[in-house]
Amino acid sequence: MSNNSTTSILVIYTGGTIGMIRDEQSGALVPFNFENVYEQIPSLKRFLYRLDFHCFEPLMDSSNINPEVWENLASIIQQNYEDYDGFVILHGSDTMAYSASALSFMLENLNKPVIFTGSQLPLGELRTDGRENFITAIEIAAANDDETPLVPEVCIYFENQLMRGNRSVKYNAENFNAFKSGNFPLLADAGVYLKYKRENILKPNFKKLKVHKKLCTDVGILKLFPGISPAFVDSILQSPGLKALVLETFGSGNASTQKWFLDALVHAIKKGLIIVNVSQCMTGMVDQGKYETSAGLKQIGVISGRDITSEAALTKLMVLLGRGMDTATVTEWMQRSIRGEMTND
Repeated sequence: MSNNSTTSILVIYTGGTIGMIRDEQSGALVPFNFENVYEQIPSLKRFLYRLDFHCFEPLMDSSNINPEVWENLASIIQQNYEDYDGFVILHGSDTMAYSASALSFMLENLNKPVIFTGSQLPLGELRTDGRENFITAIEIAAANDDETPLVPEVCIYFENQLMRGNRSVKYNAENFNAFKSGNFPLLADAGVYLKYKRENILKPNFKKLKVHKKLCTDVGILKLFPGISPAFVDSILQSPGLKALVLETFGSGNASTQKWFLDALVHAIKKGLIIVNVSQCMTGMVDQGKYETSAGLKQIGVISGRDITSEAALTKLMVLLGRGMDTATVTEWMQRSIRGEMTND
């Protein structure tokens, strides 16, 4: 699908709600054939961009997304990086924040837009949010200033808002505004005008793209709750092969001060387990030592994740460990921002 424009966008469809239409005969939802995209969304022709499509086979519901899919996505972008001005990834919303976070860490020196989008209603439905999400995501992926991309980073575009991918979480399963970026401002607002917040957008470094495709899945998440038992905590900490753990704590990084709990963490850390403290709250920051209930974590060597999301913390650990870094190096890198995923001290 091409024309005389010099702007080219590769659309990658992994699966998910946005790519479904209702079959006229059976009434069932079936995957959309993107060869007919201009019939479904005629307004795309007005862009005068070259749009090419890569569809996963088989298509995947976002609940089945895994690190192999992220490796595949990174490879597709790497192989096509020089041929396109930007990339749009159509993806189910349930795990989109995980995928966008993972890609942000896998694509080092990214100088082109990689825009994730999807929808809450299928593309073929009358009230779908998919058309606007799709159209605007393409516009953002193509946007440039003096041949320099306006948004050279991995983002999520959903319901009039452009967010940094590794700062985003899905918070609503029913409304069109499904995502929030609680600890970082929007990168753009799409109302009557598409307004970019350039002060919030990462700047290009014009270095050669490096792709880190090897991921380590020996990681996990432990969400604390009142009444959590020693046996449950031990079952997680003693999981065979576990190398790193995201500890979802209360408020500004608070946890139980009971001796059995801290002793269990100490024992795990001494055996080499990396533990990152991330707040269960959508907005706010871990501040170990602010209260007595977090001071103990700091003293025993738990890493403060500051205002990173659980999705970003988990996928960052996967990438760093996949690169073969030792415990000391991973610990150092988890305490500083490498893709705008957290606020530095």
